[in-house]
This record gives sequence, C-alpha cells and structure tokens, in this order.
Amino acid sequence: MKRKERGAVLSELSGSRIVPVVVINNVDRAVGLGQALVAGGIPVAEVTLRTEAAPEAIRRMAANPDLLVGAGTVLNVAQVDKAAEAGARFIVSPGFSADVVRRAQQHDLPVFPGAVTPTEIMAALDLGLTTVKFFPANVYGGPAALRALGAPFGQVQFIPTGGVSAANLGEYLSLPNVASVGGSWMVPADAVDAGDTATIERLCREAATASSTYAKAV
Repeated sequence: MKRKERGAVLSELSGSRIVPVVVINNVDRAVGLGQALVAGGIPVAEVTLRTEAAPEAIRRMAANPDLLVGAGTVLNVAQVDKAAEAGARFIVSPGFSADVVRRAQQHDLPVFPGAVTPTEIMAALDLGLTTVKFFPANVYGGPAALRALGAPFGQVQFIPTGGVSAANLGEYLSLPNVASVGGSWMVPADAVDAGDTATIERLCREAATASSTYAKAV
C-alpha cells in the first residue's frame, strides 16, 4: 500500500465518522453484512479477529469495492500477517504493541493501536503514528479525557471506541481531535448472526444521518 493509499484510508475513516466494529460468527453472513453497511451509508467495517470466521469474512467483504474493510482486535504479529493476507486495508489493536505496529508498517497498512495514557501516546508518536484508538473510551474518561489530552497532543487524532452509542455520539464527534468513533450499536450481534440486513441497514442509516451533523473536514 503506497503512501497515497494510506492517506486515502485515513480520509475514508475520518470522512465516515463511524467505524462499525463487527463480530462475525458465520462467514456466510459477511457479504450481506457488507452490502447493508454500504446501503446504510457507512461503508466501513472493522472485523474483529475474535472468531474463526473472521479472516475469511474479511476476504469476502474486501471483494466489495465500495467497502473499506479492516481487522480489529489484532493482538500479535501473526494476526497482522493473517489480516494482511486476507485483504484487510487497516489494522486496529485494543492496546499498544510496538511489534504489532511495526509489522503492520512492514505490510504498509495503516495501524491504529489503543493508546489512552500520555506514555502510550508518546510511544505511538515515536513510531510515526498520529491517529490512535482510545479504548475503552467510557472507562478512560470519555470526552473529558480526550479534551484534556488535546492540549499536550494537538497533533494526535483519536478513534474512541467502547461505550460509544447513538446517545453520546455527538459528545465525541464534536471534539476536534476525534477523527471518527468505533461502535457496534448499528451492527448488533443478534442481527449479524441472523443475517438481518434490513435492521443493520436501517441502524446504519440512522447513525450516518446523526453523524453528518458533525462532518469533519479531511
């Protein structure tokens, strides 16, 4: 992935304002899920590597040219390799691992490690990163913490995930240092498991409409 493509991925994530965090148990649900995300106006998916179906789900969803697919819950170097081979276009980790970041960079993939303390954020900056995941956002201070971190780390953009919902979406997206948010309220597990694409499309459309109020210039 060339620098231009990495920039395009960052622009798409920031432009969408919402990154659906998806758990897929049945790979046969992957294609329909991706189509529902696109139809609902949020053409992005962070497919978590929490299930055996995840790598193949990434592969099938990545075949959709209108969908930006990444891998989430990436905990080690081997999972970075597996996600890259499956066609993931970005990597997300719940915490900070220099090894994971470096391997993603070797694959030339944008990587967003979890970083919630000044020390972790500085470690991410040392590896050339300026956008990180903030997880779990509701535990580590939410919008108030992000406002405080914005003072010493004005060059850093955050993707808060964990406890973000339709109810508090605006609190996060109104912050200048929030690139986008991650969440699963528009891709509930029961709807994904049941292949209920109509519900997923409706929830995505509602979330996209709400987030459009807080459109971010990219």
